[in-house]
Amino acid sequence: MQFHHHGYVSGNPKVEPAAGVGIDRPDDLPDQIDVLIVGAGPAGVTAAAQLSQFPNVNTRLIESRPHRLEVGQADGIQARSVETFQAFGFAGAITEEAYRITEMAVWRPDPDKPSHIARASVPVDDPQGISEFPHLIVNQARVQDYFVEFMQNSPARIRPDYGIEFVHVENDGDPDYPLTVTLRDTSAGREGEQRTVRAKYLVGCDGAHSKVRKAIGREMRGQQAAHAWGVVDALAVSDFPDIRKKCIIQSKAGGNILHIPREGGHLFRMYVDLGEVATDDASRSIRETSLEQTVAKANEILHPYSIDIRDIGRYSVYEVGHRLTNKFDDVDDPATQTPNVLITGDACHTHSAKAGQGMNVSIQDGFNLGWKLGYVVDGRSPAALLNTYSEERQEVAQNLIDFDREWSTLMATREEDFDDPGQLEDFYVKTAEFPAGFMTEYKPSLITGETTYQALASGFPIGKRFKSAPVVRVCDANPLQLGHQARADGRWRIYVFADSQAAGSNTALADWADWLISSPQSPVVAYTPKDRDTNHIFDVKVVYPQAHADVAIETVSKAFMPRTGPFELVDYENVFALDPAADIFERRGIDPAKGALVIVRPDQYVAHVLPLGATDELAAFFKPILLEPGASRR
Repeated sequence: MQFHHHGYVSGNPKVEPAAGVGIDRPDDLPDQIDVLIVGAGPAGVTAAAQLSQFPNVNTRLIESRPHRLEVGQADGIQARSVETFQAFGFAGAITEEAYRITEMAVWRPDPDKPSHIARASVPVDDPQGISEFPHLIVNQARVQDYFVEFMQNSPARIRPDYGIEFVHVENDGDPDYPLTVTLRDTSAGREGEQRTVRAKYLVGCDGAHSKVRKAIGREMRGQQAAHAWGVVDALAVSDFPDIRKKCIIQSKAGGNILHIPREGGHLFRMYVDLGEVATDDASRSIRETSLEQTVAKANEILHPYSIDIRDIGRYSVYEVGHRLTNKFDDVDDPATQTPNVLITGDACHTHSAKAGQGMNVSIQDGFNLGWKLGYVVDGRSPAALLNTYSEERQEVAQNLIDFDREWSTLMATREEDFDDPGQLEDFYVKTAEFPAGFMTEYKPSLITGETTYQALASGFPIGKRFKSAPVVRVCDANPLQLGHQARADGRWRIYVFADSQAAGSNTALADWADWLISSPQSPVVAYTPKDRDTNHIFDVKVVYPQAHADVAIETVSKAFMPRTGPFELVDYENVFALDPAADIFERRGIDPAKGALVIVRPDQYVAHVLPLGATDELAAFFKPILLEPGASRR
């Protein structure tokens, strides 16, 4: 990571200098707020963490609980989420304390003794090498802790305001602060006290029973799957040999178990099949299933093995439900309106927990929305940018529900009812890219270009997340992952994959680079405030198709080595060469004779691919997205 560019830093470099609203931040909620986030769950803390990089945006995060979450319901962390954690600076730390899934054991009835279970197969968790990041298991509370730490150390110094719940919102059309939000105190000594604040934007991250969703008249649509599961987080002694391995366990007559080891070396979670729920059971009596009954059921399924529960972290019974909100904002006509109230996470979509997607998709909801709110409120983009949130994330949620419906149905199917005994593990392996979080592909929109030039960089599909690859940094010869150098700082990325003639100074690339930092039509020139560094909005990196020793850094354009901070220090860390052992040009389908420009959004999704040296196309792409400093955002 970079620091010292504003002066010598002797303390923790992760604590950035306070700026804007982060200077002398008041303890109590102000009367006027730019962005009010309701709910400090995964979506809420991710959105707040991203907004903490926008110190001119007054963001407050309220939570009805009196303190931080101590025991979370979610625990599965897919590779795309770990990739996101890398951008927020804590992937390494959270990986060290998490349980890492490398393979999954499948247990089925022993063909020779069907009343016993036997290990049938052990498929690798990521057989296709989808990501360099691992699949983790860690308590949701710890994930939220890391995001909160990030936002507290960021320039805006955001921290959750605990003990405050949302009551109602009204929009009176005021041009500055259109929302009147009624809040209620839940803290001891002030419980029940109400007050109102004015806000520009309200974000509902308040769960499946979201009051924000109800306040804007949005509805959850879908149905229960009429199947119940007991969920146990336990410390136990067991003779089951795969107690520290993720397992799918299918018994002959007792139902199924999804077994997931958790962090700390001893804790595990079991989803225990409690069977079908009678359609005429209006009282939902299945929810009264006791812990003792669920453990007995687990032991029946595990026969001839057993578990002896010593301590319980959490126990609940739930019925699988698949529901989707009809829209993720308060806009009925995007052609004439822009949102002021938006909802995320479980407020928008609910599904089973067994696919491990709830927290992961919610994190991506928050990441997607956070930078967009920052750009609009900070005056960098028109308000129409916010319409892309519901457009993009609603389709993702629908795809998730479709996947989860199939997965949860397979998980509830008894072994004898499968046409093929290996059907469950085959589905797990074949669909690995989806639950890993890498199947999301945004359609062409305001911020996602057409595929006209996709062939120039076929390995960076437009609309999908930017897939990292090894490179060597020229200035210090360090081998690195290119994608890991992008922080969640709200900047757009322009990756310049140079052509094989570009190592000199008299080339087409040199002319384009000069245009980028000098022409009034360049997005870097047009949209960067005059009092800011040239890399304030755009992070421009170049990758040469030569070995690092063959790139003369003294000939590299200033476009790739900007001056930063009050001392105008040179940033040398944007110039890369290929790693001979893992050629990024070959891996990502880029012809080194032609090169390419790859434009990446602040949330790490590829926005466009353009020819190397393109000027008119690059300027045209950003024209409707960004505003020149001082322009109206409407």
